[in-house]
Amino acid sequence: MIMPHVTSADGTTIGYDLLSDEGPALILVGGGLDDGTENVPLGEWLASTFSVVNYRRRGRGDSGDTAPYAMEREIEDLAAVLEVVGGRAHVFAASSGGALALEAAAAGVPVDRIAAHEVPYLLGDEMVASWQAYVDGVSVALDADDRDQALRLFMKLAGSSDEDIAGAEAAPVWPALVALAPTLRYDAACIGEGPPPTDRLAKVAQPVLLSTGATLDPLGRTAG
Repeated sequence: MIMPHVTSADGTTIGYDLLSDEGPALILVGGGLDDGTENVPLGEWLASTFSVVNYRRRGRGDSGDTAPYAMEREIEDLAAVLEVVGGRAHVFAASSGGALALEAAAAGVPVDRIAAHEVPYLLGDEMVASWQAYVDGVSVALDADDRDQALRLFMKLAGSSDEDIAGAEAAPVWPALVALAPTLRYDAACIGEGPPPTDRLAKVAQPVLLSTGATLDPLGRTAG
């Protein structure tokens, strides 16, 4: 089946699916190691209310990956996808995609309301140092074309044990993740130095809903 595409400002083709065409326009933006499938269940659930477009960020699935990468190119990609639905839309974005959506809004891309789930900005010296060590390690691994090591570093950053990582390497999904490993650099670029970029985020004038996976225990303490 031939998937529809739009062409971004630098000539990169960006693949997308129009899940519905009735109601207010809504663009879905994926997060780390997502080939465009992560948001499909949500998009199908919202399809009765919104005109839903789910797209594959550059370097993922059938989308192109013109070098050199810069976060600004991904902002242009989102702007190109907006043209599919007339130039404006609400946005739901997950993880690093949430950071991308906020950066796009700060840059003046005409998005309306934004819902961002678990944007992985970091606070505190220890967490920021761990993040920066991860970014350096992923860069070294990918420069050496060691995609497996880049994935291991990503999993370690997320708290996976050596046993968890070994299990993932033996799983059928591992080759698909290896194919996406170069995009870990792109996600890292969207997060930047780690802490929220307050100067740029202050330029976001749209209503923003931030959510996390935190739950409440019986004693009323939060746990993520």
